[in-house]
Amino acid sequence: MEIRKQEWYLEYEIEKGKNRPGLLGDVASILGMLSINIVTINGVESQHGELNRRRGMLIRTDDPKKIELLGSILEKVENIHLLKLRQPTILDLLAVRHGRYIERDAEDKRTFRFVREEIGVLVDFMAELFKREGHQLIGIRGMPRVGKTESTVAACVCANKRWTFLSSTLIRQTVRNSLPEIEMNKDHIYLLDGIVSTMRSTEKHATLMNKILPMPFVKVIEHPDIFVRETNYAFSDFDYIIELRNHPDEEITYENLEMGFSNFDLP
Repeated sequence: MEIRKQEWYLEYEIEKGKNRPGLLGDVASILGMLSINIVTINGVESQHGELNRRRGMLIRTDDPKKIELLGSILEKVENIHLLKLRQPTILDLLAVRHGRYIERDAEDKRTFRFVREEIGVLVDFMAELFKREGHQLIGIRGMPRVGKTESTVAACVCANKRWTFLSSTLIRQTVRNSLPEIEMNKDHIYLLDGIVSTMRSTEKHATLMNKILPMPFVKVIEHPDIFVRETNYAFSDFDYIIELRNHPDEEITYENLEMGFSNFDLP
């Protein structure tokens, strides 16, 4: 996960029934005495849905030894439990911005789940991933018209990146067979539709896809299950899998999608 130099994430939990007036002021006073600046502060929702007992802070100092001292002091402060004091991960940054942690699969820590009403958080999450340089392969699952492509494009804008569709059905079925050199660089995010690229593509498109995928750039593949099924790639090749649903109980299925694609001809 990405870290930010000279910044740390602090999270503590207030003991149940002990949220007394001035408690936050006490913590802020300790930070002030150590000359540690508060960059951002927010309530953070716990796994049980409680929001008013946890506090998350992004703090900054030039002296890491002050962070060690801060941890020792906070361990002694009554009425609070120190939960996290570390250089911030992407999830920490989003937690302090949005007030809660993103839902993560209990078994596969690379899988993150969102519902449509959380698209703002999803866009922010993807934008943070897109800011990182180097090879990343990201899969995004979801039913039609749930907002997969739109969220990805919005995240590109937030990350100040250009996006290039290698295959898509956003407006009409699109399959690219070549790319100019100007579109092959780290400032581009490459978007593929896993069904179009594997089941409705041309040989030239397959050649282009095989050229782009190993490159040290960010690639986002919609319908990664079909992509894995129809290629030599495995889920272990993906750095992240994102699931987007209209509601938490929606089942993501591919049978109707594949039948629908069989009714289209490539342009």
